[in-house]
Amino acid sequence: MRTYETRVRLSVLVCFLAVFSISPQLIKAQSLTAGNGKFEVGLGLGPSFFLGDLGGNRGVGTTFIKDVNLPLTKLMKGIYVNVYPTEWLGLRIAANSGQLEGYDSMIKTKGINEMERRKRNLGFRSNLNEVYGAIELYPTVFFEKYEGLEHKLRPYGLIGFGIFHFNPKAPYSIPDGSINWVELKPLHLEGQGWAEFPERKEYSLTQKEITMGGGFKYYLKENMYVGFEILHRKTFTDYVDDVSTEYIDPHYYDVYLSPANAAIARNLSYREKYFNPSINRPYINEQRGDPRQNDAFFSGMLRLGWRINGVNAPNSRAKRSLKCPVYY
Repeated sequence: MRTYETRVRLSVLVCFLAVFSISPQLIKAQSLTAGNGKFEVGLGLGPSFFLGDLGGNRGVGTTFIKDVNLPLTKLMKGIYVNVYPTEWLGLRIAANSGQLEGYDSMIKTKGINEMERRKRNLGFRSNLNEVYGAIELYPTVFFEKYEGLEHKLRPYGLIGFGIFHFNPKAPYSIPDGSINWVELKPLHLEGQGWAEFPERKEYSLTQKEITMGGGFKYYLKENMYVGFEILHRKTFTDYVDDVSTEYIDPHYYDVYLSPANAAIARNLSYREKYFNPSINRPYINEQRGDPRQNDAFFSGMLRLGWRINGVNAPNSRAKRSLKCPVYY
């Protein structure tokens, strides 16, 4: 009996000493383990921009930031979930929704390169929905000098893979002067999928993307942060704006489309005459887009996130303080 009482007293004493003598080194070690907020959920909101054949700025068109048209900035919003196997590595699944737009009429001209694109006078807009998975890397974790997350600034890089859905539309003026937004894919404006153009395959409205970028997080509290990131999407299609190759003979529209759709296709395929009614040049088989570069888009997102089920969460700290070291 005395032996049993002695063991109980020793156990209580060990727990009491352990609660008040956890070393800073042990706390720091815990801050770098998967238990320190293993799961994260958050929201994102910010501008998105299209980089493709339509729109742009001075010089030769590119899929780089040079060709961003700021007046066409659209809002993208999203949600995400992260899992942290360890503090320097995050695994993310995210879903975003937004819109993309591009108009040749937005191009400011100074030389012949951008003037040709401006005279083309094409335009589009498209809703966009994407889902992607990515890996986040936090290199500064290895240099952190104090435990916990509160007031820490963590930069990170990101790369991933996903899919996105789009549906390009263009404005079409009907006789009463109002504007209808017409879906472009069913019009086959460049002959995609038609027998006369076997090299121009009909494109899918759901495509793959490579997601890459980076950002930073600032922890307001142990389980809450704000941040900002820029993500670039490299796509595997040149038809986000429905423009890629060459003009076709408009008589094919009469062959494959209904009379009503053929009239719309003529209007939306070649629009230089709407830029300047005096233009009267041969355009069949001339360049309409640049198939050498696929379309791209990017976003800048303000982020708000929460860590859950972590050792630094207030509830977890309270529970740990009541436990004997052997149990955690």
